[in-house]
Amino acid sequence: MRIDLRSDTVTKPSPEMLKVMMQAEVGDDVFREDPTVSILEKRVADMFGKDQALFFPSGTMANQTAIKLHTHPGEQLICDKYAHVYNYESGGVSFNSNVSCKLIDGNKGMFTAQQVIEAINPKDYWYAKTSVVAIENTTNKGGGACWDFNEILKIKGVCHDHNLGLHLDGARLWNALVAKNETASQYGNVFDTISVCFSKGLACPVGSILVGDHNIMEKAIRIRKLLGGNMRQSGYLAAAALFALDNNVQRLVEDHRKAKEIGEVLNKLSVIKTVEPIETNIIIFELHDNIEEAGFIQLLAKKNIHIMTMGGGKLRMVTHLDYTNAMHDVLLQVLFENFKNP
Repeated sequence: MRIDLRSDTVTKPSPEMLKVMMQAEVGDDVFREDPTVSILEKRVADMFGKDQALFFPSGTMANQTAIKLHTHPGEQLICDKYAHVYNYESGGVSFNSNVSCKLIDGNKGMFTAQQVIEAINPKDYWYAKTSVVAIENTTNKGGGACWDFNEILKIKGVCHDHNLGLHLDGARLWNALVAKNETASQYGNVFDTISVCFSKGLACPVGSILVGDHNIMEKAIRIRKLLGGNMRQSGYLAAAALFALDNNVQRLVEDHRKAKEIGEVLNKLSVIKTVEPIETNIIIFELHDNIEEAGFIQLLAKKNIHIMTMGGGKLRMVTHLDYTNAMHDVLLQVLFENFKNP
């Protein structure tokens, strides 16, 4: 039994999802003739109360398109120092949009409206023009932490007052919606653009989507083409996303429960220094200084349990649909038997 907790991207389509994919009605989406893609885009746009949605092969491409829609070369984006758009998108902000990042030193990947105010550049011509604020919910390097929606509303007010765009990297927004009992429409009312991913918690093989109103989304399809993201019979992938929306959203509660149970066990082990607060499906923890990180990972790997390092002494586990109850029992037993207090 292989137990893979490196990410929630390691899932494979279930037999039920594959059946729906193979039965999908498809067409050439470059000609905008794929009916299943059209159904998905309309459904997600309606969920968020937006005019348009556009299907992408990856969340990175959706985010990079949004940033290009919000900015011109030489301008600046405000985000947290742990933001995915800054750390894990291969420098795409600068490469694709010729835009720099003003980084906020937030808390678990989240920041305040006051910090946004302080990060906005003066209007003098020798400063880069601040154009957009990017928020990530849940926060990846923040351990799946969920934003306080009231703080998001305050940040929206700052963006309105300073004529700034507001983008949401919602790669794991589904987790936040379930954990906080929030709705997609709440977020659609606040953000100008939102990207959401289907290949993480919702267990699809491929796919993200970008939503926004017509005035900003008008050029999105041209940018997607420029970045190489146009697809042909992509309805097979869109069918997987439609299946996931119907079947895999509310079950995220199970991933969150298992993550918290893992955290409870880790907190009892002698080798563990700290476990960061767990809200959704990501567990980030540190070992005591006298415990070798590589040795800890290798010991688990010998038991066919796979986790990953995040650097800086932090390790990560991520629960997901393919992490079964049986796997959960094995993991907890292995942790207890090998790392329990003397």
